[in-house]
Amino acid sequence: MRIGIDLGGTKIEVIALANDGRELFRKRIETPRHDYHQTLSAIASLVTDAEEATGEKGSVGVGIPGTLSPFSGKVKNANSVWLNGQALDRDLSDLLARPVRLANDANCLAVSEATDGAGAGKHLVFAAIIGTGCGSGIAIGGRVHSGGNGIAGEWGHNPLPWQDEEERRYQLEVPCYCGKKGCIETFVSGTGFAMDYFRLSGKPLKGYEIITLVEQGDVIAEQAMQRYEQRFAKSLAHVINLFDPDVIVLGGGMSNVDRLYCTLPDLIRPWIFGGECETPIRKAIHGDSSGVRGAAWLWPQQ
Repeated sequence: MRIGIDLGGTKIEVIALANDGRELFRKRIETPRHDYHQTLSAIASLVTDAEEATGEKGSVGVGIPGTLSPFSGKVKNANSVWLNGQALDRDLSDLLARPVRLANDANCLAVSEATDGAGAGKHLVFAAIIGTGCGSGIAIGGRVHSGGNGIAGEWGHNPLPWQDEEERRYQLEVPCYCGKKGCIETFVSGTGFAMDYFRLSGKPLKGYEIITLVEQGDVIAEQAMQRYEQRFAKSLAHVINLFDPDVIVLGGGMSNVDRLYCTLPDLIRPWIFGGECETPIRKAIHGDSSGVRGAAWLWPQQ
């Protein structure tokens, strides 16, 4: 049995999977925010709950909103800031008396979809989470590729490629939270989409409200949508030009905009070196469950 933990800023979720991927147990609790030791205890209690409910002992994988430094062995870049600087895998291993594997939550999405989701059977899977922010993960052969610095997949914090004059002006108005300007995240996240609509209309709407207007034929909403699609296409073309994944899988709120799967392939092609591109773009099959399932699959099938 494999146990996965999705450690988020507001909730912690556990799942137990049989060796064939069947879900055996699932539970969700609130995250003890800003309390590291209570967070450890909460994870341990969820593992206990899963094992008591199933009568089995399992391996444990944890997805986190950050990454584990390969140099210090401690968490870095987590927006759940109380995790930063902590040796989370070692502390959990000691608490649970077994090895624990950690990975960035976007990498868990990639592993989940590469194992038994939209990227099943594909060697190199690029998974993008397009929601409040904009992150991505890479799975090669069904396993996390985190890189020598532990930051592989930080696609959202590269500059938007092939910027036009308006995009260059926009990056000066809306710097990224990371401190740099022009990051893909400021354009391609759901937040970036809503901000661009606000610039065009003066109306502070949420992403799903704008999509509703698009479906109703609203001219300004359609303009914002087309601008978003063009920026998303350029950003994905950059990825394809770099390492040509076998499939791109989308998760997060904006992944539910079905027209993206129709419009993006043709919009990407002009930006590809040589002009040829048939890379499939698919919605994550497991949706919001991909992260916690991917954490469980950090211990892969043999």
